[in-house]
Amino acid sequence: MIQFSDEFPHPVGLRYLNHAAVAPWPRRAAQAVSRFAEQNMTIGARDYPQWLETEQRLRERLARLLNAPGSADIALVKNTSEALSFVAFGLDWQHGDQIIISDEEFPSNRVVWEALRPQGVEVIQVSLKGADPEADLLAACGPRVRLMAISAVQYASGLRLDLQRLGEGCEQRGVLLCIDAIQQIGALPFDVQQSRCAFAMADGHKWMLGPEGLGVFYCRGDLRERLTLHEFGWHMLEHAGDYERSEWEPAHSARRFECGSPNMLGAMALDASLSLLEEIGMPQVANGLAERIDWLHQGLKGIDGIELLSPGTRERRSGIVTFRLDSGSNQTLFEQLKAEQIVCALRGGGVRFSPHFYTEARIIDETLAVVARLARA
Repeated sequence: MIQFSDEFPHPVGLRYLNHAAVAPWPRRAAQAVSRFAEQNMTIGARDYPQWLETEQRLRERLARLLNAPGSADIALVKNTSEALSFVAFGLDWQHGDQIIISDEEFPSNRVVWEALRPQGVEVIQVSLKGADPEADLLAACGPRVRLMAISAVQYASGLRLDLQRLGEGCEQRGVLLCIDAIQQIGALPFDVQQSRCAFAMADGHKWMLGPEGLGVFYCRGDLRERLTLHEFGWHMLEHAGDYERSEWEPAHSARRFECGSPNMLGAMALDASLSLLEEIGMPQVANGLAERIDWLHQGLKGIDGIELLSPGTRERRSGIVTFRLDSGSNQTLFEQLKAEQIVCALRGGGVRFSPHFYTEARIIDETLAVVARLARA
């Protein structure tokens, strides 16, 4: 049986509630990197074929995590922004085309689309504040809309959208659905086939518990060759490794988006981290996280002077709870929480807590006690 305290041996007194930003690695990821460093120091790349086996295993783990048809649909990318750029500058836009986004997106899922303005592409921001945000998003899909780019979970409020409903609605309207899934993959089940999305992407350093610098890009098989490539190199070739071949073509798999040498160090760590999620199982991960989020919701609601900014209904919740003071400075509260070794973030006009499935009950109880004391001060 997995002992969470063994995998996440935090220093005494530290209360880590910031997985929506950068998560701690599990012990097994740190050990994998240590072994890889030792191997590089002593024997270099002698066992490179074994490294490639780890890389392929990582693709397969990611395919299962996203419920992709297969590992050929998975590209290993530097980050979410890179994958979004592959879509934004890969599609063949026409002057007057429109893109739907929300008004709460993280800059990565806004700036990349606004960068298409010189091509005559218009970005339409839709408010998510209404009673039915999915209906509002779909209602904005007029005849010139070619793509909807939306976060599965909004980074500031933690609002979770019904991706299946959006996917079905986009499909009916002939609109491609692109999902920034960085705040869902690894925290809650995510299914590219159920959501009918064309593209999905996420970094490994949040809920997947991996390192920065390595993420996943899912591109639906029938769309891969529709994305114009702007990066070329030996690794993205169909016959990668055949260095004497003079004629070449991009890989038919999603590896066509990986132009050069892979991030093997990151692959070692992320593969180890995902092995933990697989051993536990995503339903159990999601249930454990939901319990902790409910605990935080109930505890914060009971503190005078606190206003919750995250959705109250369970079907809209994610791994994020954001709140603010009715009076006083949220910046000051954030600094006071840091002084109490509570690791969190200042987002969306309030303080954001983001535990994970393994977060100890003691940490949540102690955090709520600290918030109550500071709110009274």
